[in-house]
Formats: sequence, C-alpha cells, structure tokens
Amino acid sequence: MASKEIIIEATPEGAVTISVKGVKGQACKDLTAAFEKALGKVVKVEKTKEWNEKPVKALHSVRQS
Repeated sequence: MASKEIIIEATPEGAVTISVKGVKGQACKDLTAAFEKALGKVVKVEKTKEWNEKPVKALHSVRQS
C-alpha cells in the first residue's frame, strides 16, 4: 500500500498550507475537509497531478495466516 501524508505548515504571519501526498482524486479533498473547516476561509486551492489520477482499487485481497 502506498504511503499517504497530510502536511500542514503555518507561517509566523498565520497563513496555513495543507498538502496531501499519496492520495488520488477527490479523496484528498475529503481528507482535508475537517482541517479546512477548523482553520476558516480557504483562500487558494492548487490541485496536483494526483488530483486527475483515478484511485486504484484492489479487486482481490489475500490473507495468509
């Protein structure tokens, strides 16, 4: 499974940047929604190349015991 990260940076002036790595499509917006709501007004949104990629879904899973 790929690594997923949410990176939150704050400047001394109070500006906050939220970045998501390892998440494709709408799922990254879903992950940041609570942070955006807690922090207040969103001034700018920049979508990465991962935004346009479709999430990979496993068709089968194997569990070994």
